[in-house]
Amino acid sequence: MNTPPCILPHELAAALASGTCQLVDVREPVEHAESHVAGAKLIPLGQIEARCGELDKTKPVMVMCQAGKRGAAAAEKLQALGFSQVRNLEGGILAWKSAGLPCATGAKVVMPLMRQVQITIGFFVLLGSLLTLYVDPRWIYLCAFFGAGLLFAGLSGFCGLAILLAKMPWNRVEKSSCSKTSCCS
Repeated sequence: MNTPPCILPHELAAALASGTCQLVDVREPVEHAESHVAGAKLIPLGQIEARCGELDKTKPVMVMCQAGKRGAAAAEKLQALGFSQVRNLEGGILAWKSAGLPCATGAKVVMPLMRQVQITIGFFVLLGSLLTLYVDPRWIYLCAFFGAGLLFAGLSGFCGLAILLAKMPWNRVEKSSCSKTSCCS
């Protein structure tokens, strides 16, 4: 299977303005609520196969995520599901913001998910270090566990801790604060 082509932020903005496409945000609801392209349809990456019926196969589908990696994975899945006109926003919402394009936010403001990940990993590495120093040297494995998880997340683009934190009660986003329709349909 061919890797789906990318689209640059200004090209996507023009396609959205013309109303000729569907935009799908494949991030988690808490990330979407934090900042998103107005009108983007939220379908987290893990739900693409189950919810692809919500998309029109006759219209181009533009996919976006935080930085581009999940978007590429979603675009490949959509191609495998029979969508022929799929493109991934190169650089994700980070590139969209860098291009100075407008973003919307949800009604509920939460701490950004990546900051939550950083705080959690920092806490457990510090805790493991202190426990190693003052209680038992075997606590070093706690630091090693979080270090290995961070390394794996960096290499693979998959962060299990981020997915876990996104499901926590303080990160739950009410359905009404998420866009239900595509800006282009």
